[in-house]
Amino acid sequence: MSEAFEKGLKLFGEVYGEEQANGLREYVGGDSDGFGKLQAQWAMEWAFGTIWTREDQLSRKMRSCAVLGMVIGLGTYEEIKYHTKMGTANGLTKDEIQEIYYSAIPYCGLPKSNIAKAAIIAGYKELEHEAGR
Repeated sequence: MSEAFEKGLKLFGEVYGEEQANGLREYVGGDSDGFGKLQAQWAMEWAFGTIWTREDQLSRKMRSCAVLGMVIGLGTYEEIKYHTKMGTANGLTKDEIQEIYYSAIPYCGLPKSNIAKAAIIAGYKELEHEAGR
């Protein structure tokens, strides 16, 4: 795997846990010809390994603010949920995530804010479930 992939996978493991990181490594690096395998590799190399590791430009917490606002604007339920969890791991408080959510409402609209609210709540439920293991 590339250096960017390894950097991205390290960050991914810090945020989502080593079990998920190891599963992703197996999926991308294994013999499987699974659908979308290259997309997973590119996500690790580009988004995680190149963009998210630019901590000298923006802190992870600040980048989480920006990304969470963008995925709310896109109305992408799963991404909002995952970035709620990632933002929490990167130091955002529940109150700060709520303010990001409130700030997005006039710019993104009420329908997308309804998607975002449901996804954020689901993200917090998953975090609570994971903490209870």
